[in-house]
Amino acid sequence: MKKNWSQEQIIGLLREAEAGQTSITELCRLRGISQNTFYKWRTQYGGMNVDEAKKLKALLAENAQLKKLVADLSLDKLALEEVLSKKW
Repeated sequence: MKKNWSQEQIIGLLREAEAGQTSITELCRLRGISQNTFYKWRTQYGGMNVDEAKKLKALLAENAQLKKLVADLSLDKLALEEVLSKKW
C-alpha cells in the first residue's frame, strides 16, 4: 500500500536512521518503504530541517510555475513573430 509521506515524516525517519538504533534495512521494513526510497529521500532531504524542506518545496513549485510561464511566453512570441513576418 502506497503512503504519501509528509516532509516532516521523511525528515523524522532520516533522523531515526542517523541515530543508529536500528539498521536501515530493518527500519525500511518496519516503515513499509523500499531501501531505494529511503536512499532517494536521504539524497533529497539529508541534513535538512523541516523549515528548509518546506522552503525547498515552495521553491520547486515556484520554479515549475515560472518554467510554464516562460514556455507560454515563448509560444506567444513565436506566434507574434510569425504574424509579423507575413507580407500583407
